[in-house]
Amino acid sequence: MKTPAPKTAAEPDARPDAERRGRKASKETRRQQLIEATIDSLAKRGYSETTMADVADGAGLSRGIVNFHFESKEKLLVATLQYMADEYAAHWRAALLKGGTEPATQLMALVTADFDRTICNRRKLAAWCAFWGEAKSRPTYQALCGARDEAYQLQIIEICRRLKDEGGYAYDPFTTALGLSAMLEGLWLRLMMGTEEVTREIALRAAHEHLASVFPRHYPRTTARQIEIA
Repeated sequence: MKTPAPKTAAEPDARPDAERRGRKASKETRRQQLIEATIDSLAKRGYSETTMADVADGAGLSRGIVNFHFESKEKLLVATLQYMADEYAAHWRAALLKGGTEPATQLMALVTADFDRTICNRRKLAAWCAFWGEAKSRPTYQALCGARDEAYQLQIIEICRRLKDEGGYAYDPFTTALGLSAMLEGLWLRLMMGTEEVTREIALRAAHEHLASVFPRHYPRTTARQIEIA
């Protein structure tokens, strides 16, 4: 049998780096498993009834693994909320980019993105509602939700201001943007409640009808009815 030549200084063993990358990937994978299991538990049981044991069982991991990654239920929940906030922010910012430079196409892209199945589904809507219900008494939750809302709201206000200048509308951009955001949140709540008469498709159509009512020079109703949901 041929004996392998010994490695020289110019031939470093790559296995330690590969092993470290593998351990890092495994750690990130497990963290993501636990966060997804937390979202599932919040949707199924609610905030107060979710336990570390529920999350471990849902992820198919040992309870020791949960404690190793997050140490406490509160840290697990904060990480989950941070993940959801980051996911939503990345989602709407990507939609805004795809909307181009015109305010009308930007706003249409943002509104349509709010009903994309990747973020607008029963489990995530229920998880959001669980966190919103606790945010009043938990400053950390307020900070995470508030940062998400503030950036999004400022963008909507700016778009409404530009639409007003273009269309000669008489509305106030701030209150119009506030009403639009409240309407979208209300539709999310209807979808989370699971009423049969409100589907994502119907909710999106209602949102576009609202745009056609507030910005008639930019969104003809025939156009609003033709929008398809992802």
